[in-house]
Amino acid sequence: MRPNRLQRHLTQQHPTLTAKSKEFFSSKAEVLKRMKLDKSGSYHKGVSQHVKASFEIAYLIAKQKKPHTIGEELIKPCVLKATQIILGEESEQKMKSISLSNNTVKRRIDDIAADIKSQIINKLKLSPFFAISCDESTDITNCAQLIVYVRYISGDIIEEEILYSQFLTAGTKSEDIFNSISDFIKKNDLDWNKLIGLCTDGAPAMIGVRSGLAQKLKEKNPSIVSTHCVIHRQALASKTLPQNLRQILDSAIQIVNYIKSSALNSRLFTLLCEDLDSDHRVLLFHTEVRWLSKGNMLARLYELKEEVILFLEFKEKNIFLQMFKNEQFQCKLAYLADIFDTLNQLNLKLQGQNGTLISNYDYIQGFISKLQLWDQKVSAENLLCFSRLYEAIKNKTLDEDLKIEIITHLQTLVSEFQHYYRDINSESPIWCHERRIFTQD
Repeated sequence: MRPNRLQRHLTQQHPTLTAKSKEFFSSKAEVLKRMKLDKSGSYHKGVSQHVKASFEIAYLIAKQKKPHTIGEELIKPCVLKATQIILGEESEQKMKSISLSNNTVKRRIDDIAADIKSQIINKLKLSPFFAISCDESTDITNCAQLIVYVRYISGDIIEEEILYSQFLTAGTKSEDIFNSISDFIKKNDLDWNKLIGLCTDGAPAMIGVRSGLAQKLKEKNPSIVSTHCVIHRQALASKTLPQNLRQILDSAIQIVNYIKSSALNSRLFTLLCEDLDSDHRVLLFHTEVRWLSKGNMLARLYELKEEVILFLEFKEKNIFLQMFKNEQFQCKLAYLADIFDTLNQLNLKLQGQNGTLISNYDYIQGFISKLQLWDQKVSAENLLCFSRLYEAIKNKTLDEDLKIEIITHLQTLVSEFQHYYRDINSESPIWCHERRIFTQD
């Protein structure tokens, strides 16, 4: 705002105003000031609309997890070009007032996040009680992150939202997690007595009897009830696998890794699938932390089994080739693809907001009953329930050893699910009340 710069700007940008007196500019400033103070005027309405549009676009950028710079680099130029073509240059000039710079988008997102957080905190204070669910995970940058969900009563309904997420700078022990939760409750002036429930992944740091997070929270409120995550239980129960089937799974993972770990092998396999006009072009990796990846990987490998055999013959990988072409290997791979596909379907049914052990009762009990029914069908050599295994066996007789392995696995799954969901008791008065709330005895 130096005088020489202001003078240069006046002469270069506004040459028609250089001869105007000081009183002219003073009157213009007064008029502009009155326009800004008048909230009913066109100036204030125009600015409000531009700010609202800026907030809405920033909100969409945040929801799509896009970089903040996309606002000024892509979105605004697209909006201006479309406005110029459809509505004309006059409307384009109005759209230019929408601020979408990097700093503006960041500031808008921060304001939106702060407002949402404030709304949730106010609802928690009005709710008679609330429960939290927390989990800690280390990302690819070795940064430990804690995320806490909250479920509370708002009016006549139960709502579920993300309460907060925070980096754990020191450690991931129960004390570190407790300090994070305690600081948040204290900072936002929440009532410990309203916290009545804690849902965790069942790790020792969470449910330890002496120094676990649940025990530390009970010191603040003894009435807190600790539960084990319904979906995490399903993932743990699904891990049981007999040794022979475990070897088949490991061999399948090795074959996929051989094809996928090399860029050249991946490209050659893709070309092979394209030449054969296959339904898929690539195999899928298995990642232990992604619970659905095991079933997806096995299903894709079985669907592309003919292409895999041709590729292994081309690469002369005789060890993998002989193993993969073995009839027993194919049958066991088909069974694994079937059973893990069914486990994936159960996992997806248990996901979603506002899920509870009571609401998921039918899914869990239905799955256990299905396993018991399959056990009987396999004993009678009725394999229609396993589509891929039925296709692999065709009109042949099921091998007795494979039959025993399948029955053993199904029985073990039933036992594991009954163990992890042993708190589901249909004879309990609470269960009877919740599931038959409109019936009269």
